[in-house]
Amino acid sequence: MKYLSILMAAGIVSAGSLGLAGPVDLSKLPPPSTQQGVTYDKDIHPMLEASCIRCHGPQRPKAGLRLDSREGVLKGSKDGKVVTPGNSEKSQLVVAVARLDPESAMPPKPKPPRKRPDGAGMSTNAPAEHSSMSQTPPAGGPGGPGGDPAHKMPPPKPLTPEQVGIVRAWIDQGAN
Repeated sequence: MKYLSILMAAGIVSAGSLGLAGPVDLSKLPPPSTQQGVTYDKDIHPMLEASCIRCHGPQRPKAGLRLDSREGVLKGSKDGKVVTPGNSEKSQLVVAVARLDPESAMPPKPKPPRKRPDGAGMSTNAPAEHSSMSQTPPAGGPGGPGGDPAHKMPPPKPLTPEQVGIVRAWIDQGAN
């Protein structure tokens, strides 16, 4: 939740906007796809299902952001809208999934292992808000009640530049 809040607080809405770590260079965004007729149901939902809905789905949506429906994406988070239909460069969702800023990258970039006070390594590959979600599957799944508690789910995979381009095309085409 902290990381999405940082994204919202940063107000990343234009090339000149500053994130907490400094300016976000929107020229590094992958270009929008040339694919026409991009829709949430056909093109966007499958990508978000694989990379985002574990943390932004119906169970406990981080920052109140639901990405499991078009309506949820357009509604945004408790901090405001994350998509500006018709303008992908002004859409915070695009900056987050393009992972241009380590503070707002979604899914979060892995953190280096932390050291325990006794000097032994303590492995964690995600920030605290996402580590339990990326390591513990939902109830009823492997590792949930009745499942194998030793089973760990892999961390969510970031969107590829091509997928970010499709998200951009969807938003630029009106986010239908």
